Amino acid sequence: MKDILILGSTGSIGTQAVDVIDAHPEAFRLAGVAAYSHWQEVARQVRDHQVKWACMVDKKAADELRRAVGPACTVFSGSDGLLKLIDECDAQIVLTSLVGAAGIEPTLHAIEKGMDIALANKETLVAAGELVMKEAAARGVRILPVDSEHGAIFQCLQGRRPEEVAKLLVTASGGPHFRRPASEFSSITVEQCLKHPTWNMGGKITIDSATMFNKGLEVIEAHWLFHMPFDKIEVVIQPQSIIHSMIEFIDGSVLAQLGMPDMRLPIQYAFSYPERMTVRGARPIDWKTLGTLEFFPPDDEKFPSIGLAYEAGHIGGTMPCVLNGANEVAVYAFLRKEISFTRIFDIVRTVMERHTVSHDVTLASIRQADAWARRCAASLL
Repeated sequence: MKDILILGSTGSIGTQAVDVIDAHPEAFRLAGVAAYSHWQEVARQVRDHQVKWACMVDKKAADELRRAVGPACTVFSGSDGLLKLIDECDAQIVLTSLVGAAGIEPTLHAIEKGMDIALANKETLVAAGELVMKEAAARGVRILPVDSEHGAIFQCLQGRRPEEVAKLLVTASGGPHFRRPASEFSSITVEQCLKHPTWNMGGKITIDSATMFNKGLEVIEAHWLFHMPFDKIEVVIQPQSIIHSMIEFIDGSVLAQLGMPDMRLPIQYAFSYPERMTVRGARPIDWKTLGTLEFFPPDDEKFPSIGLAYEAGHIGGTMPCVLNGANEVAVYAFLRKEISFTRIFDIVRTVMERHTVSHDVTLASIRQADAWARRCAASLL
């Protein structure tokens, strides 16, 4: 029996993780939950699973949750409450599915406590990959990828020696605008972006998929997770989202992980690793009706995001953190309909150009760079 703590339990990843736990009560137990403000959903999770520890980042929501669940569950509040929750909740695995840079400090704190990390918050490794991987290695903590692409690579690398791998091929759906001509990009709407062709995700990551910043962030994440240089990581558009990623070996062979688009698969494998279990309600691939699997290179003119991510990764230091912070500000401004779709790229590029990089990567320098990037991006709205 593995006790699971979910940070971000009301989001898309968090609720699907609860589904995985519900499907295998003999293997997993929900030990603690945290969310920002959706206290009603957290209250239901607490009651259904007799959860004893919870946290609401929003303090008013925490008060509502306390009234709803009573004394049987201890409810913390605020960002500091996330750290207290980790201290009190005796979990073997922490699923970090908080949105954006908010996941960095809780992830580091869980590592300090010796808890394995099921990582769905890619921004943690983008902004603080050097620090996180160093701390995890020092404490013998496993970082188990939950992103479908990194989960695929993780599976394909099992039993392989690093020197056998020529490159990582990170696949992308291309998002809703892959086939849209560049001349129409300036008029793309929020509503068009939120209609993803193959995945059902939260708002921020769906916009990141539309701009393909999501894939750029995943390149940086793959660099840290798999200790792979950037020139050996390649992005490939696979619109059907059936091939979740591939590795190419030095002899030219390619190994891929395939499956229907269903985030419960990588979530469950992170929980059950190294064992495999059935996924309740999962649809197998119907090979007779699948049809064509397509592959395309990314279009750098339409999606400069991937190139900006490679640039930030090559520069290193605090630059990936700045890329991430600027992108978060721009994405939320676009969701509020304050800026155009293409303005997201302009803002991130400008913030990167203005940044003075520090290669002394500490939690303090990351916090400082993230705050600076957000202020700079906000000034450009």
